[in-house]
Amino acid sequence: MNPTTEQLNVPAGWLVTGAGGMLGQDVLARLAKAGERATALDRAALDLTDAAAVRRALERHRPAVVVNCAAWTAVDDAETREAEALAVNGDGPARLADACARTGAVLLHVSTDYVFAGDATAPYAEDAPTAPRSAYGRTKLAGERAVLNTLPDRGYVVRTAWLYGTGGANFVRTMIRLEGQREKLDVVDDQRGQPTWSADLAGLLLALGRGALAGTAPPGVYHGTSSGETTWYGLTREIFRLLGADPDRVHPTTSEAFVRPAPRPAYSVLGHDRFAAAGVAPLRDWRAALAEAFPRIRRVHEEDPA
Repeated sequence: MNPTTEQLNVPAGWLVTGAGGMLGQDVLARLAKAGERATALDRAALDLTDAAAVRRALERHRPAVVVNCAAWTAVDDAETREAEALAVNGDGPARLADACARTGAVLLHVSTDYVFAGDATAPYAEDAPTAPRSAYGRTKLAGERAVLNTLPDRGYVVRTAWLYGTGGANFVRTMIRLEGQREKLDVVDDQRGQPTWSADLAGLLLALGRGALAGTAPPGVYHGTSSGETTWYGLTREIFRLLGADPDRVHPTTSEAFVRPAPRPAYSVLGHDRFAAAGVAPLRDWRAALAEAFPRIRRVHEEDPA
């Protein structure tokens, strides 16, 4: 009789942290559809600020690939609670990386465009200099560095931006709700980025993880955002169009009209050149993704309009 993987103590399967969040849910759905065995750990099941718990989880489940979707995402709150955000966004990935180093797992760590200054005029390359302008960005950059330094051969950082989906609060769902409540909407038109469907990003993480295991995807930094670019104003007009509402009800305004505690990047467009080396196709245009995602998001909103 052949020994099982568990008997050989060889890593197998996937482990998803932050499994209860929007991206975590989509990653689990994509893994299930692809026939991959996965362990789902939400925040209640695994607290990344607990080093012993992280170590035990990796030793118990011994995954081949860890996808870290857990994060402190309250961007504005991080300005006054940076130490708490760092414990999740910086120290948490460091603990995961240490555990992966001991067990031999690949780590796919999801990061953000906020690690850049946001003042570029052309898409940020994967190796562009980082210069975060917010506490959130600083804590996420700390997590990136921990993963890459601890796992130079098995560490993957996947930066994303403007993420939306069905499994949580996000800009697209908010605009669907506001369309039904207001006759006119003023929306920022001086911030550019790439609206990215979380289900598309989940597929990208699956492909990258498989490439890592096959040795065809070099470790390092990748950018997981949709192709193309727009502003929040342009995105909202497209949302209204898909709703069958008049896009002219959306009016452009500037960031100065919506001052927030944390500065928002004026330019969040990320380049995708590195996927060529991994043999993985970049994500499709944001409009095509939104058109496919929209009926699902609208249905979720109708079921739970809060």
